[in-house]
Amino acid sequence: MTSALPTDTPLVTVSDLRVHYPIGQRLFGKQAAVVRAVDGVSLTIRRGETLSLVGESGCGKSTTGRAILQLERPTAGSVVFDGTELTTLTAEPLRRMRRRMQMIFQDPYASLDPRMTVGESIAEPLAIHGLAKGAAQAARVDELLGLVGLSPRWAGRYPGEFSGGQRQRIGIARALAAEPDLIVADEAVSALDVSIQAQIVNLLEDLQADLGLTFLFIAHDLAVVSHVSDRVAVMYLGKIVELADGDELYQRPLHPYTVALLSAVPLPDPVVEARRQRIILTGDLPSPLAPPSGCRFRTRCWLRARLGNPENCVTEEPALRVVEENRQVACHWSAALADHVGTPTTSGGTT
Repeated sequence: MTSALPTDTPLVTVSDLRVHYPIGQRLFGKQAAVVRAVDGVSLTIRRGETLSLVGESGCGKSTTGRAILQLERPTAGSVVFDGTELTTLTAEPLRRMRRRMQMIFQDPYASLDPRMTVGESIAEPLAIHGLAKGAAQAARVDELLGLVGLSPRWAGRYPGEFSGGQRQRIGIARALAAEPDLIVADEAVSALDVSIQAQIVNLLEDLQADLGLTFLFIAHDLAVVSHVSDRVAVMYLGKIVELADGDELYQRPLHPYTVALLSAVPLPDPVVEARRQRIILTGDLPSPLAPPSGCRFRTRCWLRARLGNPENCVTEEPALRVVEENRQVACHWSAALADHVGTPTTSGGTT
């Protein structure tokens, strides 16, 4: 997605963000166990761009998005939004700041109150933030419905009268009502049919160009992400393992987990698809209760096996470091992967 006003100025800066959930009974004053849902995430979201956050279910993507918006209060770390540290804000200052940060939720069937009309749902943010009332509020609701491709005549209907794609458009209109700078789209198209997904993605692209919005686009579908991303952050078990410009990441992934994810994306060319190498990850995603030592991906890493299971993967946790311009990777062997014969690419064949 090409934004209307792309800049290098960060709107959001996240530093060492952690969200841990204690579970079980405390024994001798100590917590029995801790789920490390997000465990040291650092990234920036530039003003006017779309940063996509991708990874398997359970890796911490949605929790990261919610923690950035302070819907989940972080255990540790910093979230700076347009110069303001959000993690230290109390309830009222945070409520005022939330006008500038909105969310589009995954399930359009669950995110709308079935007892409220569409117009009432969209008008609610206008009333909460004191943006409009009376005739001006009704006019703004009609304007927002038109903005997302729905008829203003439908403002008096209830969510149950709409399809999934229409409900998601209503959710987008509600998110736009407060005139935000940042929108977190949490799996916003995953519950929709493929043809409807394309319509919603195109709508978000048009809205970004028209309104200068900044998006954090959370998804597990790399095929969708390829069409909307300026940059892509790949997440695994609570950590970012690769962060790069969208085109660069798709053409030349430098983390073995990214390679595996991209090898599962189907290609439209049947000839290329037939000769492309697939990487099948063995085993399940480890538990965030007890992540592996060293590199968290090592228990499923195909590259480590090909390199003879080097010991540093077990003993040393790889830092997310700059390996090229606009490219960060958390892998001890990213240089070996860059030159590795047989690495699959999105354009087909091998490198």
